[in-house]
Amino acid sequence: MPSAAYVSPDEIRKDFSRAMSDMYRDEVPLYGALMELVAETNTRVLDSDSGLAKQLQRTGEMERLAMERHGAIRLGTAHELATIGRLFAVMGMQPVGYYDLTPAGVPVHSTAFRAVHEQALQASPFRVFTSLLRLELIENLELRAFAESALAKRSIFTPGALALIEQAERDGGLNAADAQAFIREALETFRWHHTATVTGAQYQQLSDQHRLIADVVAFKGPHINHLTPRTLDIDQVQAAMPGKGITPKAVIEGPPRRQCPILLRQTSFKALDEPIAFTDAKGSHSARFGEIEQRGVALTPKGRALYDQLLNAARDELGAFPNEGNAARYVELMAQHFQAFPDNHAQMREQELAYFRYFVTEQGLAARGQAGQPQTLEALMAAGHVAVEPLVYEDFLPVSAAGIFQSNLGDAAQSHYTAHSNQAQFEQALGRRTIDELKLYAETQQRSMDECIQALRA
Repeated sequence: MPSAAYVSPDEIRKDFSRAMSDMYRDEVPLYGALMELVAETNTRVLDSDSGLAKQLQRTGEMERLAMERHGAIRLGTAHELATIGRLFAVMGMQPVGYYDLTPAGVPVHSTAFRAVHEQALQASPFRVFTSLLRLELIENLELRAFAESALAKRSIFTPGALALIEQAERDGGLNAADAQAFIREALETFRWHHTATVTGAQYQQLSDQHRLIADVVAFKGPHINHLTPRTLDIDQVQAAMPGKGITPKAVIEGPPRRQCPILLRQTSFKALDEPIAFTDAKGSHSARFGEIEQRGVALTPKGRALYDQLLNAARDELGAFPNEGNAARYVELMAQHFQAFPDNHAQMREQELAYFRYFVTEQGLAARGQAGQPQTLEALMAAGHVAVEPLVYEDFLPVSAAGIFQSNLGDAAQSHYTAHSNQAQFEQALGRRTIDELKLYAETQQRSMDECIQALRA
């Protein structure tokens, strides 16, 4: 067991996310402006909706609202993926879910490293969407060989980071001084580099194959390509961004606006065109942007099936990739099709479309041990002894992730890959199985039910 002198992985993760945010704000000042806009919007929403404010207080979401953010990186090799998994494990983050983005023309597959237990998520919900380039999808064999060679020459982790990862694995944790050293060393993996490792012509060849391939292969490291604050009203933020000098992408990814949000909605500002130095000339590269997320209730397998069905129907009717030219039509089609999805939590719960958490009320605690106390969960709820709240979705959506990537790579970057999803290949590179996110939500829901029954037992 780790020594009591060791810092908890949750605390390391919390400190790391703050350090990452500070670094990214310094590197991308526009991200700081975006965070300020989100904070202003959240304050306005809470001031105008006391019911939402009370719900967030009851569930503990209020305390973590300001820290709710995620990042994303793109890796090039199996070794990089396996090692980043070890780095994130020091911070209590495990690989949850498998996402194949190739059907949307993005040559990567991904997982999300995050905490898995609700108490750990409460301490720090920081997560990193981590993609691995599928080199086998580079059709030009000579270019593929060059990409493999370029990636094989780089080391994206500092010697200090690797030593501290090994120390944490060996000893079962890190003390306070070593934890801070680990954060400093780990940050270097995610830092932006103004110099490329390839010539201008080589960069162009990689970019012509796919701009994301150039982003992964042409640099010393995988630079964090975005961070994401959480908003309570993404439509307000989207509408206000131009007034702050921020150009938003045309379409908010994910489900349409609803009274009871489901899953995840995302938008972003366009990737910045930043000056870089190739090995033989000066040039520019665009990869880094700011994103905003609005999270809703996690859906059950039945709910996800309905969501996918309605999303696919809207996109099929649109007949094109959502863009600036068809954004209004897409929003209209999404609203129409999603009328088939219940827009209140009671119906979602009754139809087993979403996951919920259950809490004992003060009334329930006061009635504990009294004769005739209700025995079933439904009866306890009816008597006001147990309250229910939606369980926040902590993960991602493949179509939405691809939409964010594409909007920052340009429509011309869209490609079609005939390769099939290859979760086994990804997990072999990772060195372990990814965790089924739906199983985690079901376990959290069941734990909350069990805790209510236990607390109300005489």
